[in-house]
Amino acid sequence: MKKLTAAVIALAISCSLFSQKNKDKNSDLPDFGTVDKADLEMKKCDFDDKAEAEVLIDDGMLEWTGQNLQFKRRIRIKILNSKGLDWANVHLSYKSERGEQDIKSLEAKTYNLDANGNVIATPIDSKSIYEKKLNKKYSEKVFSFAEAKVGSIIEYRYKKTNMGLIDWYFQRSIPVRYSHFTLDLPNELVLATIPYCNHEFQKDKQDKSTESITTYSMKNVPALRDEPFIFNQDYYCDRIETKVTAFYADGRRINRVITWVDVIKYLMDDEDFGMQLKKNIPRTADLDEKLKMIKNPYDKMKTIYKYVQDNMTWNEYDGIWAFDGVKSAWKDKKGTVGEINLILVNLLKDAELDAYPVLVSTRENGVVNTLDAGTYESPGFLQFDKVMAYVNIDDKKYVLDATEKNMPAHLIPTDVLLTQGLVIGKLENFEWGWKDLWNDGMQSKNIILIKGDIDEKGKMSGFVNINSYDYARQARYDVVKKGKDKFIESYIKASNPNLSVDSVSFENLESDSLPLIQKISFNQQLNATGEYNYFSANMLTGLEKNPFVADERSSDVFFGFNQSYTIMGTYSIPDGYEFSELPKNVKMIMPDTSISISRVSQVNDNMLQLKIQLDFNKPIYSAEHYAEMHEFYQRLFDLLNEQYVFKKKK
Repeated sequence: MKKLTAAVIALAISCSLFSQKNKDKNSDLPDFGTVDKADLEMKKCDFDDKAEAEVLIDDGMLEWTGQNLQFKRRIRIKILNSKGLDWANVHLSYKSERGEQDIKSLEAKTYNLDANGNVIATPIDSKSIYEKKLNKKYSEKVFSFAEAKVGSIIEYRYKKTNMGLIDWYFQRSIPVRYSHFTLDLPNELVLATIPYCNHEFQKDKQDKSTESITTYSMKNVPALRDEPFIFNQDYYCDRIETKVTAFYADGRRINRVITWVDVIKYLMDDEDFGMQLKKNIPRTADLDEKLKMIKNPYDKMKTIYKYVQDNMTWNEYDGIWAFDGVKSAWKDKKGTVGEINLILVNLLKDAELDAYPVLVSTRENGVVNTLDAGTYESPGFLQFDKVMAYVNIDDKKYVLDATEKNMPAHLIPTDVLLTQGLVIGKLENFEWGWKDLWNDGMQSKNIILIKGDIDEKGKMSGFVNINSYDYARQARYDVVKKGKDKFIESYIKASNPNLSVDSVSFENLESDSLPLIQKISFNQQLNATGEYNYFSANMLTGLEKNPFVADERSSDVFFGFNQSYTIMGTYSIPDGYEFSELPKNVKMIMPDTSISISRVSQVNDNMLQLKIQLDFNKPIYSAEHYAEMHEFYQRLFDLLNEQYVFKKKK
């Protein structure tokens, strides 16, 4: 076996440390530029009639060039309706820092039929492809298919140079007719390829004297559509993950064991991360004045956190890096997520608080593999998309993201709830480690108090007080800050379109330790059938519509937090009217006891009083038990929406 070059050794190292998700021509595919007229005439996907677009071909190859890895990709998409036109806007990202990567040989064409049924191919002008700098490290090539319309086929291909290993996704949010991935790598690299697939795929491997060529393919891949309360769509897609486990040098096998300690060592020496933690951020006079009389550590933390929230502006760039440096960002009062939160860590440390940076992966970014290198694991900092501040005070843990302007200090940011973060600290003092980003004491809690008076014409007028705590407060507060009209649109009209709002007011806006109180004055014409009038107590609760109507589900149900709803109503009907038989008092519990609901109601003269209590004691429910949850939810919403009926006395 020949000697492994220094370039291949570097490849083996980089593929492990920086691992991320994301030769022979495939003779089964038509050439680039050659389309089947039948595909242009096609009106819908033959295995998914609801699709807005269909990927006809997704063909990728990762190959060793002798110097580095190169990724070649070709994609062909059929546009089936107007919503599918979003696929005609393409963004190809790459690492542009120091020219490490590049997008080359980019070609793109649009195919349409003319009036005579002839195929017309329109290439994208190279002048319409532009480069957009995302941050110091990354850029993207951006272009659009100007000639694309419903019925068009779009196609593009490109090469990305100087790659690491990638994960190949067969599945997308639209159906895929044919997906094909080739790995053409030197024999000196030992790979582990792990399929996470619910659908059948084909694998073929050819071993040659100097290289191994492995191909994976899948046909007629159904779309994985965005399901309600999904953690991360990519996490549930059919895919192949690839890792370097070892390499051969001078005839010897060398296991490539990368640990999270190695990752931390690298980060602590990086000028855009670890070195920024050693910078002296000058405290301003007004911050010093605020801190001067504060002794309590929690109040000190809140003050510094609020100061950074109020005085720093996020430039819309995510990531863990302080590209321009924390001092420069502090001076400009503007920076990336990395710069702002590393500034926050520095100021907290300077105030003698036990604070550290914590690397996190948001729900949108996906799930981090926390295990050290093994058969299938590969630690790497590219799994993270944010850094936040992690603070220990009196055995309580706080996670702070100062780019979230409205997030209070006592709540873990919602985009990282129920994930694990990697705290970065001194290795020798064991300050580093994985932390569960979860707080049992915090939940989403709403108490809804309804008073309704009904007149002889069947019109209900009344008041609703909604007290929202913790994550319920946070979600509603974010909307309230956008204006009263936005609140009415989002929390009233969206689920109660027949409700007329007379007035809305709010209390406790400036105190995040108190519930957000929403006071709503309303009127509504009730439904009637013959001599009967009827109404539901399920109004302004946020529970008016069942989100789980689909019979099947691919992903787990991820609420992110525990929930509690208390609905207390008092309703009066006119003299001379009476309630018909009331819905039964009832209590219903999920088989695993994680969800429970109870309803109690009674009538005194012409006054109805009721209470509904609904509690969710789990933040996540597995797809495996979705059928059970689906059935429970049907009964739950039947109960919530059951009608109270009254009529005129005879």
